[in-house]
Amino acid sequence: MDKTKVIIMDRQKAVKIPTGIRLLIRRCCNAVLQMEKISGSCEVCISFVDTEEIQKLNAEYRHHDYPTDVLSFPLGIDGNYDVNPATNAKQLGDIVLCVPIAVEQAKKYGHSLQREIGYLTAHSMLHLLGYDHEQGGIEAVRMREKEETVMVSLGLPRDGSYVPEDGGEL
Repeated sequence: MDKTKVIIMDRQKAVKIPTGIRLLIRRCCNAVLQMEKISGSCEVCISFVDTEEIQKLNAEYRHHDYPTDVLSFPLGIDGNYDVNPATNAKQLGDIVLCVPIAVEQAKKYGHSLQREIGYLTAHSMLHLLGYDHEQGGIEAVRMREKEETVMVSLGLPRDGSYVPEDGGEL
């Protein structure tokens, strides 16, 4: 059986990470890889950060000087990845997740923090595998469908809308 190594680092002190979140993230990563039929061993690094840190990264790498919920840094192109010579695992990339924003969004959308972090993990894993929703259209729809497929497989289905109750934009 293929192994997936998920390295998780907590680089923030704003929010205590609830019990079970690390396991949920590992399950989510594996669910995405299984759904996408990615064979062989893989590695992914996930960092929990605060709002200030994610804003710095967003400004530096995306030229957007504001905080965001999650950033993905893929290491592969068109399904070709560097391989860790020590483990022979494909290095998929890095995910940086802003825990305070995940907490806010869970409240805003009326679901659990587990659902929000699982969703952000699935979303980012798909980015690491080459999916992109930035231009909208069919690619964005396809990515959203895949995210929801993973969430349902983990027992965290969407039970509402992504439109905030106040009617504001996402």
